[in-house]
Amino acid sequence: MPRTTPAPPTASRGLDAADPGGAPGHPAPVRWRTPAGTARRVLAALLVALVAAAGVWVTWRVFVGTEHGQAVDQASLDGAHIGQNRLWEVAEPVLDVVSVGFIAGAVVACAVIAFVRRRWALALVAAGVLAGANVTTRVLKYWVLDRPELGYGPEFNTLPSGHTTAAASVAAAVLLVVPPRARPWAAVLGGAYAGATGVSTLVGQWHRPSDVVAGLLVVLLWGALACAVLALGVDTAADRRPPTAALRAVTPAGRPARADGRGTAVAAWLLTAAAALTGAAALVALRRTWLSDDPVGSTAALLTSYGGGALGIVAVAAASSAALLVLRRSATSGSDRVGPTS
Repeated sequence: MPRTTPAPPTASRGLDAADPGGAPGHPAPVRWRTPAGTARRVLAALLVALVAAAGVWVTWRVFVGTEHGQAVDQASLDGAHIGQNRLWEVAEPVLDVVSVGFIAGAVVACAVIAFVRRRWALALVAAGVLAGANVTTRVLKYWVLDRPELGYGPEFNTLPSGHTTAAASVAAAVLLVVPPRARPWAAVLGGAYAGATGVSTLVGQWHRPSDVVAGLLVVLLWGALACAVLALGVDTAADRRPPTAALRAVTPAGRPARADGRGTAVAAWLLTAAAALTGAAALVALRRTWLSDDPVGSTAALLTSYGGGALGIVAVAAASSAALLVLRRSATSGSDRVGPTS
């Protein structure tokens, strides 16, 4: 009998797509992860987490720790009362959803999804994001950060926003546990929901824009840490499957079918474009407010700051969702080396 070369074992998390160069009708080479590739993915996730943590501190330092920053932030909050009655009819139902029961329901839903997929580690990681983000927000708000009395707003600290953290952490947890083909939808819808919740807290004058942005960044921090954990190979379900089960469908041209990758790219670009457009508009509006001698001195100034704050919230929500989508896919897919399958 002719000798066959055994397939090489996977180095870490899962097997990936077949080589595009494989011949039609024949098994294509299997890809597997190298330690260097794993390290790059972990470092990328940790870098995003570090940027998010720095963003929380900078947001607090500029918009809470300085007199002019407080004035600009307060102008956004004061501007929210203009036309609030109609907007509140839309915003109030969004905020009514967020509660302790809502988070508990999200934990159960994530556990069910992970159970159906037989991915037990995903349930634990998602629960860690939900608990870690919401506990971090409470600790920062009540025991770590303060609000100096500089003449704008109440003396007690309201950063980060608890409602925004709860909504965004649920969106991040769902993104972590759903199957690859559903992740683009989860990222877009989750980012939209987190942004809508954040803007609703501003419409209701519950929170200033800085509070909301800090809440979104806390969730990004924990979501990135979760992706770093997954990149280390904690979720080893794919390694327990036989090699043939990990091979993806191959088109007649011999190229792997990667619809989930295409969907991820489209969703990531869509979210990035939304973040860029709304972020640019927010910068223009907030710059005008920042350069004003009296940010709270006129109705026009209040509306400009209000619009800039709302757009800034949408930009950060979209950018955070795009970053988590890319990190999530990178954590447990992709590979660096190729070996024969037969």
